[in-house]
Amino acid sequence: MNNDMVLNSVLVVTLVIAAVYTVMTPRLIHSAIGLAIASAILAIIIFKLASSLAAVFELSVCAGLISAIFISTISLTGRITPEELTERQKEHFRKFGVLPVIVILVFVTLTIIHHINPNLLTLNLPAPPAENNVNIILWGSRFLDLFGQIVVLLAGAFGVVTFFREK
Repeated sequence: MNNDMVLNSVLVVTLVIAAVYTVMTPRLIHSAIGLAIASAILAIIIFKLASSLAAVFELSVCAGLISAIFISTISLTGRITPEELTERQKEHFRKFGVLPVIVILVFVTLTIIHHINPNLLTLNLPAPPAENNVNIILWGSRFLDLFGQIVVLLAGAFGVVTFFREK
């Protein structure tokens, strides 16, 4: 296994750990920080996939702006008591306690698939475009990257709406 594969594996495993931590932690501030870490790692992965514009958007908007908005909003809310924290932890574990098991099962399944047929999970990415026109790059050859970024932004907006909806 070469160094690039090891680095890619470490990045993906770290991304999954950060994402699971973001969901599993009962403290909102820790979730916001976990989200920023996961977004920064995702930006590194996107950059390694030769999509520097999408990586810059991911890093600036998701890891930077969205996380800053979450952290500032959380800081404006009231503190919770230790009893409320204990109750939140129990509720959180009830909702998401099975998530680490699912992540481990998916990892084991993908590892088995990779050992059976290593080419099955290989990505054949197109070469980066030669032109430097941002319009051509965004709407032509990197449309899927832009679409993915839009989905991430909409998911963040949906999360904010869900978080602040009235009960």
